[in-house]
Amino acid sequence: MKPIGPLMREHRLIERMVGLMEKELQRISQEDRTEIGFIEAAVDFFRIYADRTHHGKEEDILFRELAKKQLSPEHKQIMDELIEEHAYARKFVTSLSNAKESYVKGGIDSLKDIQACLKELVTLYPAHIEKEDKRFFYPCMEYFSEDEQDKMLQEFWDFDKNMIHEKYEKAVEELERGES
Repeated sequence: MKPIGPLMREHRLIERMVGLMEKELQRISQEDRTEIGFIEAAVDFFRIYADRTHHGKEEDILFRELAKKQLSPEHKQIMDELIEEHAYARKFVTSLSNAKESYVKGGIDSLKDIQACLKELVTLYPAHIEKEDKRFFYPCMEYFSEDEQDKMLQEFWDFDKNMIHEKYEKAVEELERGES
C-alpha cells in the first residue's frame, strides 16, 4: 500500500461528514434552527479527525518529506495551496465553534454565522480533496522510493496509534485546569 492510501480513505469519511453538514444547512434553512449536538460533533470531527489526524499526517509527515525533495514548481505551488487551505479550514472550524457558543447564549446573528461557516466548509472540502486526490497525491509518490514510501506508511500508522491518547490526555488536562 502507498502512503496515500490511508489519506484517500480518510477523505471518504470527510466527504460523508460534509454531506451531513449539507443536510444540516438544509435543516437550518427550513426550520430556522440548528442541532447544537450536531454542530459540536462537526467541530470535534474537523478538529480531531480532519485537522489533527488527517492534516497532521499530511503536514507533519508527507509535506515534511516532500520539502526535502526537489519538487516541480507545480507541485510546490499545490503543496503551498494545500497548507493554506488547511489553515483556512481551521479558521472556519474555530468560527463555527464560536458561533455555536453564541447561538447557545441566544446571539441574534449566530445562526447566520453557523450557516456561513458550514457553507465555507462544505464548499472548501470537496475542492480541496479533489485537488489532493487527482492532482497531487499520485504524482508526489514519484518523488519517493519504495523504501521511503514504506517508511512513511509506517510513520502514518504510528501517528494514528498516538491520536486517541493525545485527545484524551488533552481532555484530562483541560478538566484539571477547569476549562471544560
